[in-house]
Amino acid sequence: MNETTIIEVKELSISFPNGEEENHVLKNISFSISKGKCTGILGESGSGKTMTALAIMNLLPPGANITSGEILFYPSGKEALDLLRTSYRSLMPIRGNRISIIFQEPMSSLNPVHSCGRQVDEILCRHLSISSKKAKKRTLDLFREVHLQDPERTYSSYPYQLSGGQQQRVMIAMAVACKPDLLIADEPTTALDVTVQKNIISLLNDLRAKYHISLLFISHDIGVLNEVADDIIVMYQGEIVETGPISRVLTSPEHLYTKGLSACRPGLSTRLYRLPSVSGFSSITHSEINQKAVPENSCKSDQTRKQRHIAIYSAEPLLRVRDLKVDFPVSRNFFGKVVKQFTAVNNISFDLFRGETLGVVGESGCGKTTLGRSILNLIESSQGTIEYNGKQISSTGKKMWNELRKKIQIIFQDPYSSLNPRLTVGKTILEPMRVHGILSTEKERKSRMIELLNKVNLDPLYANRFPHELSGGQRQRISIARAIALEPEFIICDEAVSSLDVSIQAQVLNLLNDLKEDFGLTYIFISHDLAVVKYMSDRIMVMKDGALVEIGESDKIYQSPSDEYTKKLIESIPGS
Repeated sequence: MNETTIIEVKELSISFPNGEEENHVLKNISFSISKGKCTGILGESGSGKTMTALAIMNLLPPGANITSGEILFYPSGKEALDLLRTSYRSLMPIRGNRISIIFQEPMSSLNPVHSCGRQVDEILCRHLSISSKKAKKRTLDLFREVHLQDPERTYSSYPYQLSGGQQQRVMIAMAVACKPDLLIADEPTTALDVTVQKNIISLLNDLRAKYHISLLFISHDIGVLNEVADDIIVMYQGEIVETGPISRVLTSPEHLYTKGLSACRPGLSTRLYRLPSVSGFSSITHSEINQKAVPENSCKSDQTRKQRHIAIYSAEPLLRVRDLKVDFPVSRNFFGKVVKQFTAVNNISFDLFRGETLGVVGESGCGKTTLGRSILNLIESSQGTIEYNGKQISSTGKKMWNELRKKIQIIFQDPYSSLNPRLTVGKTILEPMRVHGILSTEKERKSRMIELLNKVNLDPLYANRFPHELSGGQRQRISIARAIALEPEFIICDEAVSSLDVSIQAQVLNLLNDLKEDFGLTYIFISHDLAVVKYMSDRIMVMKDGALVEIGESDKIYQSPSDEYTKKLIESIPGS
């Protein structure tokens, strides 16, 4: 240990009982965090990132068995404390005061029955022993410091009344309220828009510099870590496989796993036919790794795309949307008449061609999801027309829509909430086939269900599992299998990969492209991640405040955006 160390983790191993065996989640890991520096932890779900953070906070879940190691905390002017063996009473003035944490999902971390201001007040009153009046003043100052536009309104607001970015800023204000020595940020930007993500990273950098806070930043995205970290720790299955300065690890990674993670992310300068997967790096040598990351002749040429687009756009559109508008009532008078409304989609018109992938990008609240659901008649439009395959469907009756449901499907953002927790995987896929009369016998449907599981690269044995027994990537594959069970022509992918690890994301994107070729599918691909949309799409449509900002060929939009808002989105891409 040197004088600049704030936290030192020594040979830490943690396991959980798993029947007669032990599941080892952390395996003899060691690292240190320096004062005023940012250390990043990179890895996929299950690599041990969050468990490491919880161990530092001594918030390990029940059943955790610390088989070896210690975590030493070096507060200024005091003796080192082993946080794993410190009493609860001694930890009270440390947690939230000297060491704070920002959790991944602010909505589940903030108390829903208390206002945001009161929750920050509580931290200040507990640790600083100040009056309620002083605590409120300090809280409002903190809200201004984290760039919340209306601190007074935020103070009295409940978490559900704020956007995801605003909730995260409240969490940050709470975490830095007592000017901690160490701030742990556990995936604080994972599901946020690129612009909000960039603002949160910039905010953390500013607060770190202002208060000389040490930061432990956990992420599965190496591009995000490049914006904030000085040093990086790469974790894989509970072990540290590589460490070093972020600049070196980014440009010259040494471990195959690190190289695999770097290669999985869609590139902005090139478009590969298939994204590499982490598993593809396990059986190759260090000398082969660079060729494996971008194999020869793997990039789609401009000429190939041009020829394909000529064929696509010479035909009649599969979908025509004209002057589509969707309004939501905000308030009604005594007689129930709407006196105030919010326009979520504002006079949007576009065409979608058979075999095309049309990307839709924009920040949260821009109307992307509302647009997709209004096309599917899941939300009623206020005005405008929608034609599918030359037929008007915006005012189609229920009987006609039952037929259209087989042709038009949707893959939702959160597979866990869109899958029935009481149905096994097999029944989840079989159910829509039974409802719509796909195939004539149950035996044929079960055979088709097994084919679909194989198609989405899942073992048929998964048919007997329930959604909670699967990982996020596996659940998304089940959602895709359910969508293609009806042999659709057109699928809306609504943020289908936004919450997945980059390696799982690469596998799902490859799968969607494979299915597109195999079944002749047409996609609307909705996302706030412009790098992913650029990789997947033939054209990109940019939305802001419910309106269409610009639409055009994806490479052209990225290279020469015509609108300032699009430029802002592109500049916010991590690592761009």
